[in-house]
Amino acid sequence: MSRWNKSVSTAEAKSVSRAEAAAIFSDLRALPVLILAVSGGPDSTALMFLAARWRDGLKVKPRLLAVTVDHGLRKESKSEAAAVARLARKYRIAHRTLRWMGPKPLTGVQEAARIGRYALLEEAARQAGASHILTGHTLDDQAETVLLRMSRGSGLAGLGGMKRVSVIPRREAVRQNFGSQALQKPLSRSDPPRQCAGKPQICLVRPLLEIPKTRLIMTLQQAKIPYAEDSSNRSMAFARVRMRDLMKALAGEGLDAAQLARLARRLRRADCAIEATVDRTWDELVVELPGPLSLAMEARRFVGLPAEIALRLLGRALDHVGDEGPVELGKLEMLHLALLAACQGGQHRFRRTLAGGMVTLADPQIIIERAFPRRGKLLTK
Repeated sequence: MSRWNKSVSTAEAKSVSRAEAAAIFSDLRALPVLILAVSGGPDSTALMFLAARWRDGLKVKPRLLAVTVDHGLRKESKSEAAAVARLARKYRIAHRTLRWMGPKPLTGVQEAARIGRYALLEEAARQAGASHILTGHTLDDQAETVLLRMSRGSGLAGLGGMKRVSVIPRREAVRQNFGSQALQKPLSRSDPPRQCAGKPQICLVRPLLEIPKTRLIMTLQQAKIPYAEDSSNRSMAFARVRMRDLMKALAGEGLDAAQLARLARRLRRADCAIEATVDRTWDELVVELPGPLSLAMEARRFVGLPAEIALRLLGRALDHVGDEGPVELGKLEMLHLALLAACQGGQHRFRRTLAGGMVTLADPQIIIERAFPRRGKLLTK
């Protein structure tokens, strides 16, 4: 059961100072409105407290709006949202509670709740005229994310973990009972976060991503600020909780949250370098053909590319023409190997489909275009 704690025993940790908070939020000071995603747990409660303290020290103050999403999955959620509203009033922050409506899935509840939460937060941001949503993700969350993605066989981009600034995830083609228009397709992985402000997408900012959870708890304790504890965060039914438990054992071997977060930073750095090379290769090799959603590249030059560059180039092309969402890395790797074998073996007939795109070897070119609609699939205008 969730409860509001006024004292929590933690390992010794230094609280977040005013100066440190000012540095954490400094790149956001020119924004007129900021949405704070606040569930009432320690991380998001600390986010709200630190953001309020930072705002109060500015001459030109941004408007802060705390948004709590009540998923309706626990009986305590309503009272927790009310407690966040009271705390927000104390710090002169506007507050809204949004409810995740409609039937709840029997499986994949956490993922469905996450998608619903971001959709509601995005809607609140647009209504408030905000372009950025702030979340309370911490160093510990980053480490858990790396382990989860590692266990699921993620590639280099996935193992880079969460970015400080990214485009809000919107992978569904249709909203889930939110009474709003369909979600749009996300930006390509090649679109850098710095371009967010110039696009219609809403940016997601994680200001606390380099700060351990223990420091946030210490900050709240010193300020005598209560917070909620979600009982589901202790349920071993959820993969993230199991990873959290595994991290205790890994920390004993020196692989703690800080080390995993450092690994993520280094992998992101390598990923950015590779993506820059893919950008240049795309400009040099990929040609848009007449007609909608049709690309071509020279087969001989494609075969000569380093495997990682060729793989990403092919994936980006499929993302561009396809209509079935992100390309799965494992399936993309199989397609890449088959295409290489066809090119090197002198095959004259090769055609495969993946993620709504169709790849055809028509020597001397590789053609990537929108796949024919599947039988029985409804066409929409």
